[in-house]
Amino acid sequence: MKIRSLDHLVLTVSDLDATVAFYERLGMRHVVFGEEARHALEFGSQKLNLHVAGHEFEPKAAVAAPGTADLCFLVDELAVDGLDIVHGPVEVTGATGSMRSIYVRDPDGNLVELSVLL
Repeated sequence: MKIRSLDHLVLTVSDLDATVAFYERLGMRHVVFGEEARHALEFGSQKLNLHVAGHEFEPKAAVAAPGTADLCFLVDELAVDGLDIVHGPVEVTGATGSMRSIYVRDPDGNLVELSVLL
């Protein structure tokens, strides 16, 4: 077996509406899918599935808790207006090479890195 790409990640969230609003501001699209009316945020060919804390879908992570993720997204430009930057901009090395990154936190405190390839 050889892993080809990432399809989706799951975030456990405390406030679905606040999470959707935050990530929509970053350009993701909110979708509802499946018979159980599951929520996700789509971007490119990937998505973030959202589980509300205490109402997670099975199977789930052994320790599913809001604020435990550290995510990095590639963006076309660093548009920082209105974002509360906790670190950066800094130059770092990502999976595809050198990047300039800023770090922000989503409503649950997850660390969200927004990066432009250099």
